[in-house]
Amino acid sequence: IGSGLVGSEMCIRDRYVTVRTPSDETSTTVPSSACQFDLAQDLIREFINLGLPKARTDEKCYVYAQIPATPGYENCPKIGFIAHLDTVSDFCDKKIVPVVTENYDGRDLPLGGSDGRVLSVSMFPHLKDLKGRTLITSNGDTILGADDKAGVAEIMTMAERVLTENIPHGQISIGFTPDEEVGRGADHFDVEKFDADFAYTMDGDTEGEIQYENFNAADAIFEIKGVNVHPGSAKDVMVNAALVAMEINAALPEGETPADTEDYEGFYHLVSMSGDVACAKLHYIVRDHDTDKFAARLETLKEISKQMNLKWGLGTVKLTIDEQYRNMAEIIKDGNMHLIENAKKACLAADVTPLILPIRGGTDGARLSFMGLPCPNLGTGGHGYHGPFEHITAEGMDKSVEVMIELVKLYAEMK
Repeated sequence: IGSGLVGSEMCIRDRYVTVRTPSDETSTTVPSSACQFDLAQDLIREFINLGLPKARTDEKCYVYAQIPATPGYENCPKIGFIAHLDTVSDFCDKKIVPVVTENYDGRDLPLGGSDGRVLSVSMFPHLKDLKGRTLITSNGDTILGADDKAGVAEIMTMAERVLTENIPHGQISIGFTPDEEVGRGADHFDVEKFDADFAYTMDGDTEGEIQYENFNAADAIFEIKGVNVHPGSAKDVMVNAALVAMEINAALPEGETPADTEDYEGFYHLVSMSGDVACAKLHYIVRDHDTDKFAARLETLKEISKQMNLKWGLGTVKLTIDEQYRNMAEIIKDGNMHLIENAKKACLAADVTPLILPIRGGTDGARLSFMGLPCPNLGTGGHGYHGPFEHITAEGMDKSVEVMIELVKLYAEMK
């Protein structure tokens, strides 16, 4: 759709990726960055051109559109597709320049840019499997923005094809959210306005990915209050907050960090640390797929806090835990496994290998599932997200669109 890039009927359009939409985790506004409205308004104009004049964006930058059911298909399930408008803020401080490499040779690819970065097979072994495809990257200075402009482009392409090819369908609901990258994408999502029985987020990696098991997640902050006195007279008086912080981290189970874990294994991740003798702070994120193991991890943090206060004095350590999202598997497995079975059927119909993988993170769909909208995640064909090595192929994106089209057809059969 639109101008497109070479080698595909769709691709990521430079009009999408060059609209910078980094969200801002330090902001208290909704959306966290006004630039997200630029893409939202562009999409509204595109919906209108597709013959969907009721498409709208609200004051918080959520975009909603519905494709009415084909006459006679009004009783079919209402299926939805969701992607997010924002990108990470890292490597997003310059103009984004998409670079298209046709007939990619499967070898190391110099990206150029100011740092001379090279997209290497040693870093991304799957590159050799992309040989012969049309590879899309940035110029090495910035992110590409495929997370999640690829999902946006694929949904828009699906919508155009359904409408122009007269594919029979039930109602199709489309939603684009702001601020997913800072964990707020579902905060103000209007499930009732979206008007779907269930949905899929298009926010995964390799085409064919089907994800419905994500981490249970929490934010944990230790605040340590020290006793700062002259070091010459500190014996039995000083409590060095920075050292207590080190002791807290050392008390965590060994080998349970992101660098030591994979698949369904959980972790404690020290995101940031700061402090001195008088006060210190440790910020962790805690993750686990298993509900009981997740609860045990939080209890471990509470026990460490308790022991530190027993050792160094009541009030030395304050622990604040904020539970962020839960594993959507408990919602999907409770009467909604048709979403996964049909996604597998859609992949096979599109000649794509289904890949059932756990998410080592979270998506808007995880929270939306607990808001009454069962919502697993599908792959978009992208790789290397959140950095200058981000890449995707035109063919992978085309396949992701085909999977959506096949899902529309499958649910249209349920009249």
